[in-house]
Amino acid sequence: MYDNLLAKVPTDLWIGGKWRKSSDNQRFDVIDPATEKTIASVASASVEDAKVAVDAASASFEGWAGKKPRERAEVLRKAYELIVRDAERFAKLITIENGKALSDSRGEVLYAAEFFRWYAEEAVRNIGEVSRAPSSGARIFVHHKPAGVAVLVTPWNFPAAMATRKIGPALAAGCPVVLKPASETPLTMLALMPLMEEAGVPAGVVNVIPSRRSGAVVSAMLHDPRVRVVSFTGSTAVGRKLLHEAADNVVKPAMELGGNAPFIVFEDADLDAAIDGAMVAKMRNMGEACTAANRFYVHENVHKEFADKLTAKMKTLKMGNGLDDGVALGPLVNAEGRDKVVTLVDDAVKKGAKVLVGGKRPDGPGFFYPATVLDHVPDGADMLREEIFGPVASIQTFKSEDEVVKRANDTEYGLVAYLYTRDLGRGMRVSERLDFGMIGLNRGLVSDPAAPFGGYKQSGIGREGAHEGLKEFLETQYISVNW
Repeated sequence: MYDNLLAKVPTDLWIGGKWRKSSDNQRFDVIDPATEKTIASVASASVEDAKVAVDAASASFEGWAGKKPRERAEVLRKAYELIVRDAERFAKLITIENGKALSDSRGEVLYAAEFFRWYAEEAVRNIGEVSRAPSSGARIFVHHKPAGVAVLVTPWNFPAAMATRKIGPALAAGCPVVLKPASETPLTMLALMPLMEEAGVPAGVVNVIPSRRSGAVVSAMLHDPRVRVVSFTGSTAVGRKLLHEAADNVVKPAMELGGNAPFIVFEDADLDAAIDGAMVAKMRNMGEACTAANRFYVHENVHKEFADKLTAKMKTLKMGNGLDDGVALGPLVNAEGRDKVVTLVDDAVKKGAKVLVGGKRPDGPGFFYPATVLDHVPDGADMLREEIFGPVASIQTFKSEDEVVKRANDTEYGLVAYLYTRDLGRGMRVSERLDFGMIGLNRGLVSDPAAPFGGYKQSGIGREGAHEGLKEFLETQYISVNW
């Protein structure tokens, strides 16, 4: 039912403005998670291909960095317009390779495009400063230069947005990139490359090298002295390994890693608004997001009402192939992810959690798992310590503000937290006490290209989005001068 769409998607490596096979002709299959059928065979980059991609990026660096900021901005603005023009095609492609519902994919495409529009505007705002040294009297001239070749490693859960969130600021700063997309979802970025060329991106400035040999390929690039930035979104475990690799050549790291988001509902909260926020924070992308609400802490006075309303909402979600009309819950991306959810739910139930809805893997093909609400989840349940990465809400109760803040902060992660209260004073006070890089205060969605996205502790290093995202691809140079 989507052969026409897939037939137009390139499946080779994009290096130096040309499509090419892998050096050893190796390929890998891409699977539709709704049917478990192979939908494409994609070139699998080798270490040699990675070196050639870095060669291409390095060769383009001087020319791209030397362009006027407005020239780079116009290219990014054009790329934004082209993605919006082809939004429906990209949305369907995302659904086919990732599994998410088409409504979710449409939202992702516009979100992804917005990073190009935002950084088209930021490209012209690389502002330096001049001052006078108090002691010597010399002028202090400070400006920000493109750092150099950037290696971008992106995950499967947002195959468009996680890439544009990195490509946008890199190109705005003047840096060429080599992108290694997730093996589960390489097609979206390959399909984007003709649009980047149409937008005016010169050959070699953006290179895309899917690979099943990710470790060796990325390691080879991080040990190339021309690579000066690595930007990674993915699990904390893989992030730690990349940080070790980056240390060998002191490559500048930008790491957006795992999360374990608390969702706090105080007794004075607008419960209907909290439920609406919970559905976004929990069920966006089937819960397969580092920002997904993982632990629901609900004040004991409103616990039953909240649990009943959340259960009722979750029951309304239609599960099926994301391309079908009315489907709000597609399959998880692969069998491994689905099986992890099964294991975490079974563990919680075995330890005493009560299933209010869902909780059982359906029969048939596809990596499906139903919308699930678990109540009275015990402290010892594994899902309170690990990212669920699935459509499962785990509910606990609390009595006091101090108690819930302590429990919310009791995690190695610190990406995002959500809280609902009508008392703005309490909301701001609790927000400042939470050890998380982002807070959704009476909101179930925090992601925004104009805001600095990132976390504390083992949730990452650096920020994406906003002006801070541009800085990740710049180096500060200070010139001491007399005139």
